[in-house]
Amino acid sequence: MTAPASTQILDLAARFPDVVSTDARPGFSGFIVKKENLVEVATALRDEFGYDLLSTVTGVDYPAENKMEVVYHAFRTIGGPGIVFKTQADRVEPIEVPSLINVWHGADFQERETWDLMGIKFTGHPDLRRILMWEGFEGHPLRKDWKEAFFEEETKPFKSRWPEGNHLYAEFRNPYRDNLNFPSGFDPEQYQPQTEDQLYFSLERSSIKPKDADLKTDSIVVNMGPHHPSTHGVLRVAVELDGETVTSLKPVMGYLHRNHDKIGERNTYLQIMPYTDRLDYFNSMANNFGYAITVEKLMKIPVAERAEYIRVIMAELTRVQNHLIFIGMLLNDLGTLYTPALYAFEERELILDIFEAVAGARMMCNYFRFGGVVRDIPDDVMQKIKDLVHDRLPAKTDEMERFLNENEVLMARLKGMHVLNAEEAVRNSVTGPCLRAAGVPYDLRRADPYSVYDRFDFDVAVRYNGDMYDNYLIRFDEIRQSLRILEQAIKQIPQGPINSQKPQYQVRVPAGEAYGRVESPKGELGYYVVSNGKPNPYRYHVRAPSFINLTALETMCKGNKIADFVALLAMLDIVMGEVDR
Repeated sequence: MTAPASTQILDLAARFPDVVSTDARPGFSGFIVKKENLVEVATALRDEFGYDLLSTVTGVDYPAENKMEVVYHAFRTIGGPGIVFKTQADRVEPIEVPSLINVWHGADFQERETWDLMGIKFTGHPDLRRILMWEGFEGHPLRKDWKEAFFEEETKPFKSRWPEGNHLYAEFRNPYRDNLNFPSGFDPEQYQPQTEDQLYFSLERSSIKPKDADLKTDSIVVNMGPHHPSTHGVLRVAVELDGETVTSLKPVMGYLHRNHDKIGERNTYLQIMPYTDRLDYFNSMANNFGYAITVEKLMKIPVAERAEYIRVIMAELTRVQNHLIFIGMLLNDLGTLYTPALYAFEERELILDIFEAVAGARMMCNYFRFGGVVRDIPDDVMQKIKDLVHDRLPAKTDEMERFLNENEVLMARLKGMHVLNAEEAVRNSVTGPCLRAAGVPYDLRRADPYSVYDRFDFDVAVRYNGDMYDNYLIRFDEIRQSLRILEQAIKQIPQGPINSQKPQYQVRVPAGEAYGRVESPKGELGYYVVSNGKPNPYRYHVRAPSFINLTALETMCKGNKIADFVALLAMLDIVMGEVDR
């Protein structure tokens, strides 16, 4: 688990007297910074104290106190616990906080999201546009006083649905079957997108100019997606081209957005668990893991010993199948249609058989519970896991490497094609395999261990070229390290109960805040939860690695050819359910 920042680790209040104070609220940690000095303090944290990786930017609405708060979590890529610092602004329009994009560029999309959903304006941000909601949307939906069309109640279960069960779909109350409100004076029949101009102005502002300035050339804008095989119908990327060279690029997302944070704040703590499955829908066990340890930190409860090992086994099986599918789908994106992907899916199906046997579902597992897991691994299923880990998966990984790694077409497309170097990756808050392929050996299982990962002997996979070939090979490296962990976990797993708590439909969560994070196959998956002691979280926010890693896409693609765009996008291994939430 991630240790909270404390004054013992760094006395920021002593370094900045009259500017920084310790957060003294019961159950809270970290420091509160005056917003006028936010950039100064953040710069010192990065340059003086080594907190080079900005992990999360989270807005919290406190209407009862007439203020809004922005919470930042920063970490050192050399490892260790992080620091939590916050700034507050009066809840009077416009609500303004200085942007930290010039300190950590990884704040870019997160500040845009906080502006979009909370209405906090980050002064100095060069491109503060909506990012998940559509441009005609009314209001900021994560505010506590925002109500959707046909609003019923603040929290579930709604009285109309339980216990009587006389529910009615909200849109059925509208003759047009639309469950939405339009801004005052808005006519959808006359609607013309206004922010397309803002998007294209943003493209132009960030464009790199051709080296030969004497030769006058016209640039063109190409929209990749959303209806394009590699973007799966839900990601659009506006690309400015000079000939075939990418000079500027802006992702456009939100096509799948359903406001996962708001859903979480409406649900009870236990009801949220199956919703986490649907973030990165390839890796529901990892999603469960991150959320479970966050709430366990708030509840201050232990996890059953056997359950800790079961969690690790499920998380590492998840990592193996994710990376196999990455390899198969990368080859798909490169044009080697179907065969490598089907080889990878065959192994994934065997792992999903395990998930189905223990959780009852193949993809949406809903398997973790606070204090443990929902059911034990049957003996016959444990034998299947042993067969996979000791025999089948190592052999099949060797086979895929033998078939693919020296393929001349694959090497020609990937070798020497720059993705990110260490500085670019850290500056853009990139985590996971892409960061390690850039030469930064930062893996939460080692850098800030959680669960029982500190009991296992394994290496942090790292490569140093930062090209597409290293980004491809590091997935094989990580599969082999996961298999090492699995072998040890299977051997060491103790007997005993699978949950430290009694089964319950409702859990008591003391007031306070917690940030929990795990090393998901895509990168750092974090959950920030604020409890006010009631059955539902007051604030629930997901730090989605797919979303934040996309911040680096423009850096990766500028100066490269449009023909390489699809392969470069594939390197980030994004899942749009996690990007849009």
